[in-house]
Amino acid sequence: MSGIQEKSRLDGLDLARLVAFVGMVIVNFNVVMGGEPDSGVLSLFIKALEGRAAATFVVLAGIGLGLAVKNDKGNQSVTDTIKRALFLLVLGLLNTLIFDADILHYYAFYFLFGVLCLRLSSVYLLFLMGLTNIAFFIMLLVFDYDAGWNWADYSYVDFWTLAGFARNLFFNGWHPVFPWLSFLLWGIVLSRLALEKRNTQNALIICGVFGYVGVESLSIFCTSLFRGADPELLLLFATGPVPPFPLYIAAGISMASLVVGLCLKSAMGLDKLGILRILRPAGRQTLSLYIGHIVVGMGTLEALGMLGGQSVISVLTAASLFCGAAIIYAYFYARRFKRGPIETLMRKVTGF
Repeated sequence: MSGIQEKSRLDGLDLARLVAFVGMVIVNFNVVMGGEPDSGVLSLFIKALEGRAAATFVVLAGIGLGLAVKNDKGNQSVTDTIKRALFLLVLGLLNTLIFDADILHYYAFYFLFGVLCLRLSSVYLLFLMGLTNIAFFIMLLVFDYDAGWNWADYSYVDFWTLAGFARNLFFNGWHPVFPWLSFLLWGIVLSRLALEKRNTQNALIICGVFGYVGVESLSIFCTSLFRGADPELLLLFATGPVPPFPLYIAAGISMASLVVGLCLKSAMGLDKLGILRILRPAGRQTLSLYIGHIVVGMGTLEALGMLGGQSVISVLTAASLFCGAAIIYAYFYARRFKRGPIETLMRKVTGF
């Protein structure tokens, strides 16, 4: 029975990775297609995904890192993680040449910092999560958050300089280490729970729902309470990812916990229906699919002249078509190969 539970748990995490990937595709396609915002439900849906899907991905990375160490009797997983981080750094910097909002090079540093925290207790990890948010707030008071940004086209003018790269990486980039490292640390904390148990899954779902609703409600209440105040003061109560204030981090953690809990709980049922075996390969190839949605997906959109000025319906249609094609591709690819193409390359280069 324990073997079945372990398999179910891992399958649930693969499903969660796929869900996070689909969310990221929708958000990134919306950015490059210039989805025209409106007050409709679909626009609100996309807005709710902004920063949350990527945060869920980072939490899942933390869970994977924590599980690897839990199952490792020596220090091999630490060495492998460092190699993996260096691979992601190079791959991410290359990806940045074609997509400014790359997350992979940030991942590299999440892993490098996270691997130093693996032996810490969960209490200390929670304490460090708080410190990363405090560090960001202090930097916000000391440094200019707009430095390097051209907000007209979302370009970062000095990214390829040492000072600009460091500023973007740690402070004001799309996914800065401070405070985004909190998501990886939360994932490590979750990895220490009995994720295969229904009680744990239910707790993640309940806490995720109440946490997310509570954070968003608090944001709305505080914004209404201080209506007419300095706009910069109102940002303190924002749940958007830029800049990433504490309420955004709390919302991201809540959403990630909800997604993980739901996917873990539904994995066995989907397996019995025969659906999971179709979805699972895509969840195991998210690194390849992430690169694919930029090179193939956005490349196709550019060839079709669909970059900029598109409707929300067009964004969701394009994202759905790409994700559907990605799931089908991954399913048939997995019938011949154990890992995705980029995952295979990483293994060959790093030995991990």
